Amino acid sequence: MKTGTTINAQSKVLVVNEGGFGYNNADVTVYDPASGSMTDNYYRQQNNNEVLGDVCQSVCKFNNRYYLVMNNSNKVMVVDAGNFVKTAVIAGFNSPRFLLPLTYSKAYVSDLYASSIQIVDLNAHAITGSIPCMSGTEEMVLIYNKAFVTCSNSEYCYVINAATDAMTDSIRVGKNASSLVVDRYSKLWILAGGNSSQAGKLLRIDPATLQTELSLSFSLSDHASHLCINQTRDTLYYLNQGIHRFLISDSQLPSAPLVNQGSKIYYGLGVNPKDYTIYASDAIDYVQKSRIEVYKPDGSFKTSFTAGIISNGFVFE
Repeated sequence: MKTGTTINAQSKVLVVNEGGFGYNNADVTVYDPASGSMTDNYYRQQNNNEVLGDVCQSVCKFNNRYYLVMNNSNKVMVVDAGNFVKTAVIAGFNSPRFLLPLTYSKAYVSDLYASSIQIVDLNAHAITGSIPCMSGTEEMVLIYNKAFVTCSNSEYCYVINAATDAMTDSIRVGKNASSLVVDRYSKLWILAGGNSSQAGKLLRIDPATLQTELSLSFSLSDHASHLCINQTRDTLYYLNQGIHRFLISDSQLPSAPLVNQGSKIYYGLGVNPKDYTIYASDAIDYVQKSRIEVYKPDGSFKTSFTAGIISNGFVFE
């Protein structure tokens, strides 16, 4: 294996490029905000021109490793966080979406088509079990030793006891829930995008009691997605024909976006914890390379750069 260039953990941004479905052209772009330098196809560069796989759905950094969840390749690639060289492959998934570390040795992996959540041994790099669940599971968070799992195919967020791997409860949140975050007061925020017959919702839930404390409805024509939160965990951001900002103390949804989308196709969103800048990816036409736009916290434009094909997310160092 090639010993690649070391990633500067103090400043780099990883752009997750899922690539075209069936084209086997997923990869990662590394961007340095300090210098403006950018390296495309970083996995391929660091691994002797090896192709990463088909559709990189998400990337999770944990315990000095990156876990690259390859949706259509049915695997999770494990790479060293320092040089991005492959160290292992976790195989046997149906259509994996996101990986949630629970301990240094255990993680859950959600799945689009499997009627279960997979339990993974992070040391053995193997699936060791599964938890029956509705298919379409998406993003997950861990709080109070409970794993909260969103699901795009049901109206519920599922609750799993992370110690026993047993599903213990569910919370009705609405159609097409796929993203969630935890705020500074340990409250859970879930974004349910809705569908053509049911409006989406932004909900605040107490993870201790599982009670819904706040429920705000979008209009039926809205299609909100990609909920994320800033470093101080007091401000939410999401996509809905633009970039919207929502303070956790607010009681109403914003009437206008912080950043207008215009004719662009926003496909990914993230907030850099270093300087609170907002990163949004424009997929353009889903064929050519994505344009990454960087905005200041007030929504004013800062800079842009080109990443890979269909950029869907960011990992901030």
